[in-house]
Amino acid sequence: MAKDLNKYDVVAVLGKNMKELRAKENITQEELSFRSGLHRNYISDTERGTRNISLKAVQKIADGLNVELIELFKK
Repeated sequence: MAKDLNKYDVVAVLGKNMKELRAKENITQEELSFRSGLHRNYISDTERGTRNISLKAVQKIADGLNVELIELFKK
């Protein structure tokens, strides 16, 4: 099972999807940070896959992007 987890880097997928959904919404990282109540650096780090965030923060980001939580984790 552990080997399968390596194939699916959930942090990288989250960051990639965040960036794509934010671009689709045509908003900046700063605007997403305002909408989600999270610091802009936190948004930037998450998009780059350098920060492992909590599920509560993921929900705030989904709300800020006006998407369902699952959209952030689709491969």
